[in-house]
Amino acid sequence: MADEGNIISNLNLDGPVPNGEDTSPAIGLISQYVKDLSVENPNAPESYQWTEAPDIAVDFNISARAIQPEIHEIELKINVTSKGAQGTAFIVELAYCGLIGMRNVPEDQAHPFLFAEGPRILFPFARRIVADAVRDAGYPPLMLEPIDFTGLYMQQLAQAQATAEATPAGQA
Repeated sequence: MADEGNIISNLNLDGPVPNGEDTSPAIGLISQYVKDLSVENPNAPESYQWTEAPDIAVDFNISARAIQPEIHEIELKINVTSKGAQGTAFIVELAYCGLIGMRNVPEDQAHPFLFAEGPRILFPFARRIVADAVRDAGYPPLMLEPIDFTGLYMQQLAQAQATAEATPAGQA
């Protein structure tokens, strides 16, 4: 039998800070909502008879802003356009948001959460809304492919760093 005083691992569970303040980092999803949704079906009902496969363009934009010191809004904008030789079949524009509570999180960890992990959490819900909107417009539901938001975030950081290194400093 092991000695009771033998500690296998120290979890640093020292209890609350003497003044009772919770200083540990915390992040949580408070709520999520549709901020803006637009569905255009400009050539209906003629577009339902088109037989040519349309070109579908999907654009994403992610933004984040502080609402209060510990609350941030992440906005995932998705624009989908379906065009064929005869014209535009449909356009869906969605702004889907989430309120994120963040406490005691350093900026170098908050930024990746707001621009990579947060959008990853919101995407499945936004994806369903887009699929339903396209279906409700009279077309087969459009299931957007999963997106590697962390990979995109890392790619954008690398591009920003390369741009910063390529830009010459001002002359003195």
